[in-house]
Amino acid sequence: MLHRTRHRALVMPLLAVIAACGGENTDSNVTSPGAERTAKTKALEAGADLLQDKTPLRTLNAYLDGFHFYNGDLEGQMEAHHYCGHLNEDLIQCVIFDGNQENAKLMGVEYIVSRALFEKLPTEEKHLWHSHVHEVRSGQLIAPGIPEVAEHELMEKIAGTYGKTWHTWHTDRALELPVGTPMLMMGFTQDGQLDERKVAERDRRFGVSSAENRRRRADIAYPPIDPEADAWQKGVIVQLEATRKETAPHAAR
Repeated sequence: MLHRTRHRALVMPLLAVIAACGGENTDSNVTSPGAERTAKTKALEAGADLLQDKTPLRTLNAYLDGFHFYNGDLEGQMEAHHYCGHLNEDLIQCVIFDGNQENAKLMGVEYIVSRALFEKLPTEEKHLWHSHVHEVRSGQLIAPGIPEVAEHELMEKIAGTYGKTWHTWHTDRALELPVGTPMLMMGFTQDGQLDERKVAERDRRFGVSSAENRRRRADIAYPPIDPEADAWQKGVIVQLEATRKETAPHAAR
């Protein structure tokens, strides 16, 4: 086999085709209420698709599949389909769906920063972010459809980054509409936390092996994790809640 460093120049062109590979095998968790799209709506969509510019969407050229849980609720676990793009070498932005077919629901967003950027954040901000070391090392984070060498290069980069993730539609809880407050999500940090049945079912759908991925990624130089990340492990739990604020009546003019 050619040495991996000789393939670095191939990684970015290969990432450009990730979204076209390894998909169309995961349905959304829920069916939302509402009438079927009419012929008029479909025609309007077709016209918009042909005529309107969608430059920001075209930058989301990488597809990652992994697992999240609700900050403060380790049992609240779900699969997450990420469609991501680089803003620059140190900042990636992703939109997250509950599936990869046409009925997929937009669940939320994730921002990913390099270690260099993360180290500059204030402590309270760091508590909102999670590390990616275990997601990569465990083999549970995958980039479906690309060659092993390209996925390995991508995982080497992701391993040293940190993610801040908010879910706005909780289809894992069978919510048919995006109701309720956004929820801060976290990533798993050690073996035994993630339900292995979810991993096995995902691996079956994609025809991959997380265990084999773990073996292949053993040569990655995993960096130390900032102690302020993954703050849920120290009991720092952050979630939003709705409150009612009494306001003074407006003064008469």
